[in-house]
Amino acid sequence: MLNKKRLLAPGPTPVPERVRLALAQDMIHHRKPEFKAIMAQVQQRLKKLFGTTQPVMPLACSGTGVMTAAVTNLFTAGEKVLVIEAGKFGERWGEICEASNIRVEKLTLDWGKAASAEAVANMLDMHPDCTGVLIQLSETSTGVLHPVDEIARVTKDHDVLLVVDGISAVSISPCKMDEWGIDCLLTGSQKGLMLPPGLGLIACSERAWKKAESVTPSCFYFNLRAEKQKISQDQTLFTTPVSLIVGLNESLAMFEETGFDTIFRKQWALTMMARTAATEMGLELLAKDHFTWGLTSVLVPENVDAGEVLEYAKENFGVILAGGQAHMKGRLIRIGHMGWVDWADLAAGLHALAEGCKACGGNINSGYLEKGLQAYHSALNASDLS
Repeated sequence: MLNKKRLLAPGPTPVPERVRLALAQDMIHHRKPEFKAIMAQVQQRLKKLFGTTQPVMPLACSGTGVMTAAVTNLFTAGEKVLVIEAGKFGERWGEICEASNIRVEKLTLDWGKAASAEAVANMLDMHPDCTGVLIQLSETSTGVLHPVDEIARVTKDHDVLLVVDGISAVSISPCKMDEWGIDCLLTGSQKGLMLPPGLGLIACSERAWKKAESVTPSCFYFNLRAEKQKISQDQTLFTTPVSLIVGLNESLAMFEETGFDTIFRKQWALTMMARTAATEMGLELLAKDHFTWGLTSVLVPENVDAGEVLEYAKENFGVILAGGQAHMKGRLIRIGHMGWVDWADLAAGLHALAEGCKACGGNINSGYLEKGLQAYHSALNASDLS
């Protein structure tokens, strides 16, 4: 009773009461008119979210599942793709491709660094037989935001497909699929969309659909051409996760009521608050530039164990943060501030982080919350989000 629980991880994220109530509605049949009406509304709202005129197909799966769907429907064994490997989820693209016998060239970057359009162009010039580029818009393991809009111009010039994992970016920062020239954009339910895990969403450009016509899906469950046909009937190919679709409709209604410009402005302001406060504490930011808007990754002092800080924040403040992955485990803490999170939640999280670092032997400067809140208000009222 001393502290309320605050989930400030980069997924899953808090679920608003409105969405929880929608999820709790009585079950309806996924092949009947009542559900079709909901799916039709969801489809129109998803197109606005993705910034596309193409259908956005919901799949009952995790984020890794929808990444697998993209790979197994757009590429065949023996083809070569370029994977941008700048974190754990960039590595996952390569692992999925290799499991499908797709050859992989890698543009490998240090964790915390973003790919450049020039580097991608150079790799494609060196490997002209690549037929696709696979990248994260937001690399959740590091907090890096890749310049996908710039990279899309390169892939168009080289006539290769651009497949983008937007799982920790869609609904959090601008992601204009058609305008930017993204060929395949995917996301998951458990981050900015304020839903429980279990729902993947994917859309393909006309160019990607043309490529998919020549590919026999290597996975029976993930068949995007068949899903496209079904979604035109406001259906899914297999049994629909009905409650998640109903919850998604409510979540999208909340976005519609608020407006994406306001949502993005809030996300930018929270990002400025987190980065400013962490810097004022004396902590080092992993992503120095090209940083995502939904999470902030900070390095703890060298004499401090990040795992101990996480435990202290949870036990003493009720705040759930996330640690680093792979070689960053024990060194990195990821603060999630996406979806149903506001400035007060983030202030509590920053305080828990600072107190945890101090309790575990770190030296933390004072005044960080005041500076962080000043940055928040300044960013929220700025005329330009940059």
